Amino acid sequence: MAERMQLCNISENNFEQCTKCSICTTVCPVAAVTTDYPGPKQAGPDGERYRLKDPAYFDKALKLCLNCKRCEVACPSGVHIADIIQHARMRATMGKRASLRDTMLANTDLLGTMANLVAPVANATLGLSPTKLVMHSVMAIDKHRTFPAYSRQKFTTWFKRHAAKEQDAFAHHVSYFHGCYVNYNFPKLGQDLVKLMNAVGYGVHLLDKEQCCGVALIANGLYKQAMRQGRTNIDSIRKSVNRDHRVVLTTSSSCTFNMRDEYPSMLGIENEDVRNSINLATRFIYNLVDEEKIKLIFKQNYKRRIAYHTACHMQRMGWQLYSIELLRMIPGLDLVELEQNCCGISGTYGFKKENYERSQAIGATLFKDIADAKVEAVATDCETCKWQIEMSTSLPVENPISILADALDIEATRQANLISD
Repeated sequence: MAERMQLCNISENNFEQCTKCSICTTVCPVAAVTTDYPGPKQAGPDGERYRLKDPAYFDKALKLCLNCKRCEVACPSGVHIADIIQHARMRATMGKRASLRDTMLANTDLLGTMANLVAPVANATLGLSPTKLVMHSVMAIDKHRTFPAYSRQKFTTWFKRHAAKEQDAFAHHVSYFHGCYVNYNFPKLGQDLVKLMNAVGYGVHLLDKEQCCGVALIANGLYKQAMRQGRTNIDSIRKSVNRDHRVVLTTSSSCTFNMRDEYPSMLGIENEDVRNSINLATRFIYNLVDEEKIKLIFKQNYKRRIAYHTACHMQRMGWQLYSIELLRMIPGLDLVELEQNCCGISGTYGFKKENYERSQAIGATLFKDIADAKVEAVATDCETCKWQIEMSTSLPVENPISILADALDIEATRQANLISD
């Protein structure tokens, strides 16, 4: 990986095309709440000119970047501004040992596996004020942050015991990259996907081997580990696509974006041959409905008012349309589409003591918009956005897949798709 980092040519990120229009800075959520961060134009293309002259040059303000990609969405010249910043951080920290806190926050598989074994104790302990105070003072994990609860049973355990044997009987098949959140914290989302896909005639299978996608590892400087895990995932995805002829579905916008776009740009992991076979579940299902390959039959008495929040990486992919339009298909759902404002958590960023107040300030506009919408719940495709919004608004947050599974008349849908087949 080190060789790849050294060979990365910054012109791949098109920094020469920056016209200094500063549009990126006007949409930057960090620059909006603090003067400590000069904004993506100065930290990215402008700073890169200094770094090309002096590779040792590093501005500590780069650490404030959320890597939300909103600057790249706004840039009229197609400059990969956030990638320039992330590459600069990678070069500056290459070979340096990550702190214990950052290592712990980034190793979701290790933490999840341990916490699942003692889930009730772990959940209760992490919620205690003395525990939070110790983490605040010793680990620099902010005492105000609420940790997501861990499940007693992993999703993979549930799947092998209750669903795996049934999947071969279906006419069509997909693989599922469930991610850490589904496996350790919220298996119900994975169960909802299986229920939904089975109802429309698709068997769901797990990858041969799956590890955390690595988005938290990249953010916390554990690049070699991210590289190893990314290669494991892409090898398994290739087997699914080439050997089993199954596309790979995900239910996390950040996992999806990381494996499709960050693997080649940040870690040098080539994925061009399978990139288009990594698909967010809502996009895959929407296209099936749009092409009239499946039918969705919804409950007649389903009534809810829900707001949809577009996660930043979802906006970068431009895929929020699929989740929104699927939700709009539910006859009894009153859907409020929120303005595309960052929630501020950015994965592990908002857990850190030095970032907590900034994280909450960034999310304040979104929290107010949610309160003004007068809804009973919020929908989003990002699990860390879920944690931030639930903590800051006290409203439940659900993945669109779970909302669809709840609203669906499963038996009627199953029969409709049997007829279609």
